[in-house]
This record gives sequence, structure tokens and C-alpha cells, in this order.
Amino acid sequence: MLLQKLKSITTFIFDVDGVLTTGDVIASETGELLRTFNIKDGYALQLAVKKGYHVCIISGGRGQAMEKRFAGLGIPDVYLGVADKGAVFQNYLAQNRIDPEAVLYMGDDIPDLNVMKLVGVPTCPADASTDIKAISAYISPFNGGKTAARDVIEKVLKVQDRWFDENPSAADSGK
Repeated sequence: MLLQKLKSITTFIFDVDGVLTTGDVIASETGELLRTFNIKDGYALQLAVKKGYHVCIISGGRGQAMEKRFAGLGIPDVYLGVADKGAVFQNYLAQNRIDPEAVLYMGDDIPDLNVMKLVGVPTCPADASTDIKAISAYISPFNGGKTAARDVIEKVLKVQDRWFDENPSAADSGK
């Protein structure tokens, strides 16, 4: 059943902290919170954009480094500093005329719970909270920030026979 649902995915939505990062932050002396991102996740994200999928980031976190990272990967729809993920999610779907059943959402903690209940394929990293795991259609064997996003994107693109890039660039994931 999961494979059938993956065949209809047109949209990926990701949380950041705990999904695209490990959830650890380093507070710099200037007060900026620094995160690390996985290059393999970056490759899969930019490939999904290149292949025409909707890719959206919805996060309560914020920071100039996050904005630059996602811009470098070509992700046009980035919502940072979000208090109400549900409202942003509903507006995004309405603006882009996306059926919630065509959405794969990856979250890791309670702020993602309500949105995950609305999508076709709710997913999470292996180290997500118990409540999130309980409602996930798929739990990646990888932790947040350790290729969990790559895992779900790769599965969808492979099921849809769209994974391989005819002209891959080594620079694609490091932007």
C-alpha cells in the first residue's frame, strides 16, 4: 500500500531541525544558531526540484544560513520562523492547487503532528518522537540530518522511475 501511495507523490514538505539537521544547534557569540546539513540530503532535494516536484520547507527555526542553504539547492518555497505550520501548509496547498494526498511530509516532533495527519504520506526519521512515529506511514531507518530526507526522496523517485539524473553535477548537493 505504501508503494502505491508513493507513486502519486508530487510534493515533498520538510521540517528542518531534527529532519534536515540532527536537531543540534551551536549558539555563536553573535547569537546565531548554527546547524549542519547533510550533502546527500542536499543532492536529493535539488534533484527533486530539478525533476519538477514541489519541494517546500516549513520550519519554526530561522536564520540567514538556512535561507542561503535552501536557495542554493533551488528550493523556492521556504517558510521559516513559522508558529502555525498548519496555516502555512493549507495556504501552500491552496496557492499551488495541490491535493494533500499527493504530499509526503517529513517531521520529527509535536509541532509537525497536525500537518502530518493531513497528508497522503506522513514520514519521520528514526529518531523522531514517539507520537510522530505513531502516525507515520513510513519511518526512515536514518536519523534526522543523517540522510532521512534522502531516503524518502529516493524511494519516491525510484518508485516513479525518476531517480537517476542524466547529467549530475558534483556541485549540485553542496550549494
